[in-house]
Amino acid sequence: MRVREIDILIVPGWTGSGPNHWQSRWERQLSTARRVEQADWEKPKLSDWVERIVVEVHASTRPPVIVAHSCGVTATIAAAPRIGGRLVGAFLVAPSDLEGRDVWPATDGGFVPLPMEPLPFPSKLIGSSTDPYCTVERAQELGAAWGSDVSIMAGAGHIDTASGHGPWPEGLLTFGMFLKKLG
Repeated sequence: MRVREIDILIVPGWTGSGPNHWQSRWERQLSTARRVEQADWEKPKLSDWVERIVVEVHASTRPPVIVAHSCGVTATIAAAPRIGGRLVGAFLVAPSDLEGRDVWPATDGGFVPLPMEPLPFPSKLIGSSTDPYCTVERAQELGAAWGSDVSIMAGAGHIDTASGHGPWPEGLLTFGMFLKKLG
C-alpha cells in the first residue's frame, strides 16, 4: 500500500504529542494523515478515546491505518473489537504498560489492564530497550498476545521528543516497509 491509497490516523498518547514529536511531523509530512483529536489530552478516559478512534476509522474514505504512540496504543488495542473489520493495519510505537503505576493520569481513566487478545488486523509493534514505561519483556509479551510483528530499538527511551525522536526518519522507513507488507 502507498500513502496516497490510505487514510493515516495519528493516535497520540497522553498530552497529545507536541509539535516536534515524530507523530506531529508525520501528520504534517504525509498528505493523507490526520490526528485523532481527543477532548482531553491531559486527563484521558479510555472509553472516550476509543469512541473517537472508532468515529475516525468509520469516517475514513480510504482504507485506514493507525499510527499510535504510548497510551494511544492502548486506546487502539481497546478499540480493535469495534474497528477490526475496517482497519487495514496498526503501527504501534512505545506501548505504555501502566499496570501497577500511578505516574500518569491515564491510570485513572481505564487504561489498565491492557487487553491481551489477538488483533483482527496486521500490526507492527516497536518498543525500546530503555523505555521507562514498558520493559523489553513486556513489549514482547504484548506483541505476542496481539499477534504483532515486534521490533525492539536499542536505547531509544520512550521514542518521543524527549528521547531525541523528533524527526525519526528510521521510523518513517519502517512504517513504509509495514505499508508495503499490507499489500
